[in-house]
Amino acid sequence: MALHRRTKVTPLFNMSSMTDIIFLLLIFFMITSTLVSPNALKVNLPQSKKQTTMQGAAYVTIDSLEHIYASVDGKEEVELTLDSLGSFLSSAKENDSIDLFVSLYADEKVAYKHIVDVLNVANDYKFKMVLATRPPKEAKSEK
Repeated sequence: MALHRRTKVTPLFNMSSMTDIIFLLLIFFMITSTLVSPNALKVNLPQSKKQTTMQGAAYVTIDSLEHIYASVDGKEEVELTLDSLGSFLSSAKENDSIDLFVSLYADEKVAYKHIVDVLNVANDYKFKMVLATRPPKEAKSEK
């Protein structure tokens, strides 16, 4: 005597709960990625009329105390001396076969000589530099 089931079991898998989880993860990562700042040091940048849209693969920051910090590919910033800056950035360039763009964030109180020194290091190692500035304050309309 053969025993038969009265109800059939269907071998389907419902993916709706899995897609809900994927969408929640997607939203979570989209929100957290906007909170990540490429430049963690607070630097008071000088104003300029024109802004560039180019973003560097490496960041060099000179704070108001004239300390130099560098970061490559969004990793943690490392305090460097002017002599070790070129070798630090050139190690990042070896990983990329294309030209390395370096964004320079310098506080507006930093002496021009220190900015030129960093630009000279970039020129020696054949890096392409982009100077970061902040947009001008919007003109207040007078009534």
